[in-house]
Amino acid sequence: MKEIIYTIKDPLGIHARPAGLLVKNLQRFESTITISRGDDSCNGKKLLALMKMRVKTGETISLKCEGADEDAVAHAAKSFLSENL
Repeated sequence: MKEIIYTIKDPLGIHARPAGLLVKNLQRFESTITISRGDDSCNGKKLLALMKMRVKTGETISLKCEGADEDAVAHAAKSFLSENL
């Protein structure tokens, strides 16, 4: 299992456009991906679940990847988060 910890820097938090792009990027992988913030967590491949978390600027999320391509998922997710959120 790989885990990424990231603090959201986007002034709007995780809003619709980057959330949609993130989910689209994660859906191409076979691994199970869970995004967590505190006690809330969701499937990283489900847009509505991610939007319901209402992650705001300055909040820290954890992205856990588990599966055959977890290294590729972790690399892609880390790149996306640092470039877009």
